Amino acid sequence: MGHNLALGAHGEELAARFLCEAGLEIVARNWRCRYGELDLIAREGEVTAFVEVKTRRALTFGPPAEAVTFLKQQRIRRLAVLWLHEQAGPWLHIRFDVMSVLLRPGKDPEIQHLKAVF
Repeated sequence: MGHNLALGAHGEELAARFLCEAGLEIVARNWRCRYGELDLIAREGEVTAFVEVKTRRALTFGPPAEAVTFLKQQRIRRLAVLWLHEQAGPWLHIRFDVMSVLLRPGKDPEIQHLKAVF
């Protein structure tokens, strides 16, 4: 399990850097409550993006983004509502993004930012 946690943490770091380089501000990382965790929360202008990061070393089980199932989407939405209630608003716009990080041995990381996908 530790290996998967390290892989996920590395993917989240790469995703956060990618977003910052694209002009987004990282508001929170690995926000946790008793119901789960939000990977990244970023701001792009008036939009607050809740970003789920999926990292894989191969495409054996499909692209990383495909791991964000409908049930996971529902959980992320519930967690986002809890996070929003803890923060000082107002929140004009929110969206739910997925970052797909593919780390194949011997190759540069492949990072894809899918905006407003659910």
